Amino acid sequence: MFSRRSKSTVGLDLGSSSVKLVQLDHTKNGYAVSAIGIRELPPEAIVADEIRDREAVIFNVQSLIDQTDPKIRDVVVSVSGHGVITDKFTIDKKTGPEAEQAILFETEQRAPFDVDDVTLDYHIIRTDEEINKMDVLLVAARKEYLQTYLDLIEDCGLRPIVVDDDAFAIYNAYESNYEVDASKVTALVNIGYDVTNVTYMTEGGFNATRDVSAGTRDIYNAIQREFRLNPELTSKAIKGEMNDSVDQDMLKATIISATEELVSGVELAFAYFKSQAKVEAIDWIVLSGGGALLPYLPEYLQSKLNIPLEIANPLRNIDYDPELFQYLQPEKIAPLLTVAVGLAMRKSR
Repeated sequence: MFSRRSKSTVGLDLGSSSVKLVQLDHTKNGYAVSAIGIRELPPEAIVADEIRDREAVIFNVQSLIDQTDPKIRDVVVSVSGHGVITDKFTIDKKTGPEAEQAILFETEQRAPFDVDDVTLDYHIIRTDEEINKMDVLLVAARKEYLQTYLDLIEDCGLRPIVVDDDAFAIYNAYESNYEVDASKVTALVNIGYDVTNVTYMTEGGFNATRDVSAGTRDIYNAIQREFRLNPELTSKAIKGEMNDSVDQDMLKATIISATEELVSGVELAFAYFKSQAKVEAIDWIVLSGGGALLPYLPEYLQSKLNIPLEIANPLRNIDYDPELFQYLQPEKIAPLLTVAVGLAMRKSR
């Protein structure tokens, strides 16, 4: 799935509520933004990874390409959700065909679906020569799910040159923009519209990832019902564009009430990880995705989990000309671009 070498890469993040695009130039000093764009999708176009209005999705992706750079064809995309599994395991140190057979055997034991029906890839994270063991990171996607997604991207007139995983894109965006503290257990929490992805870092590197089946959709729906707003006005109320006509105390109460399922899911995910990884505590949360931009949500999440929290800025160490993107104000919507930025950091080869 790789093509010719390029000095720039386009990351296309197709989410349930919006499409995000970031084009990065790969320079000697790091990265520089050369194109950026966001386009909202109709509320029911994609629901929990299911594409319900294919034509609407294609139209909006093509419109976004036309708005940013009509010459774009090659894109890096990512998959996530129930059609994808990510796992880490330890096996005896092996090489070549023996390693592949051992990894395939482990996959058969762990995958919730038949391995003949999946496309898989793996990466050896580290090898311990003393005990002759190696840690393997596995990603497997159902072939049917993956093919449906790739067909959609190609029908948009685009060519997917790399297929990544949301969790790794989030991890890459963080690692490239922050000093990683190996002594801390860090949770990268990306709150999407239907799914919240949690990626854990220990000892300065990737450890595990887990999806929570809750996002901001419930919050949007609750605000829409409470204030009797249409989808467009609901979005404006959340962005703070209707402060004079929407009671802020009631808005805060509505958001907090609608966040309970999300908070409970994250708490459960944290408890499971601490038990599995045998760590006492999670020291730091880095919040990204659309949920990071919702008023009152980050503060409420921090108070409920009682863990220090920071809003992610995936453009922190990336050069860009603010005048090129005045209408978007990248610094204000940066958390929403985390996956797209991580994808654009990939190089095709």
